[in-house]
Amino acid sequence: MSGKPNPSVALIGGGSSPEADISRLSVKHVQAALSRHYSDIHVLELTPAVAVKLHHLAPDVAFPVLHGSPGEDGTIQGLLDIMQIPYVGSGVAASALAMDKVLTKRLLQAHGIPLAKDIVIKRGTGVEQAVRDTLEHLGASVVIKPRSLGSSLGTSLARHPEELEAAFRKAFSLDTDVLVEAMIVGKEVTVAVLEHPTVIPLPVIEIGLPKSSALSGYGYDEKYTKGRSEHIIPASLMDHQSRLCEAYAVKAFEILGCRDFARADFIVPDDQEPVFLEINTIPGLTSLSLLPSAVEAAGLAFDDVLVSQVKRALSRGRVHAKAVDQ
Repeated sequence: MSGKPNPSVALIGGGSSPEADISRLSVKHVQAALSRHYSDIHVLELTPAVAVKLHHLAPDVAFPVLHGSPGEDGTIQGLLDIMQIPYVGSGVAASALAMDKVLTKRLLQAHGIPLAKDIVIKRGTGVEQAVRDTLEHLGASVVIKPRSLGSSLGTSLARHPEELEAAFRKAFSLDTDVLVEAMIVGKEVTVAVLEHPTVIPLPVIEIGLPKSSALSGYGYDEKYTKGRSEHIIPASLMDHQSRLCEAYAVKAFEILGCRDFARADFIVPDDQEPVFLEINTIPGLTSLSLLPSAVEAAGLAFDDVLVSQVKRALSRGRVHAKAVDQ
């Protein structure tokens, strides 16, 4: 691919995902940052016509800024691979694995990363049976979430049996499979991971919530509404807990085969080791999102980090093109 000093960059966002509006906000933030360095930037909406638009545009590099499925799940990555367009972020396999919370947990469990006890319930089981299975295996204090959605969409915290039915109806309305995890009380923290150029963890961020959100947890509104949550840096953890969060985040990144950047989330109980929740291969990149906060806390400039990822993608493209020519 092109080695010209001003490569054309295609930002891909939006689409039909329930998280599409957040994706568009992320695109605007990324576009503003990259525009300080590149003048040939194009924003493409994820529609069935995106392949045709990419073919005519022939960008030097693509930057998927997609949250949820389709897009973050490996589908756009597969299209870009077929079209031989280098792109920022994880490839097909890592994207698909990370989007599936259950497969991610099963893989990481085999590598000794601490996880919450869970069961998986299919929509066809029915709400009443789902409630009975949950009470039998995990009790009433659980977190119920769609298997393959991000941004905490469809996620509910249940503390009493009477809350379970509504939580299952909410999750089943968005996904055919639901992950039910035993609720663990502790601090919710996150660790962004960058390849810059080696794999490094950024500072651990603790997510602070106002009392009005304490019962519902760090949900969609808390993530994307100004003033509904606080990014606490450094996190109020013991040193060994912070080190474990960083180590587990990097380990998950490498086990899943992630690339360029990702963000891992944890619950950290008092005086205990962190419990892994999930990893996002295209975390939120809005002005209120956690990864930009982590970048700033690390003493890095957000636009410089994005430029470095674009250059990494271009470099991969040049290596691939050389291999094809040979």
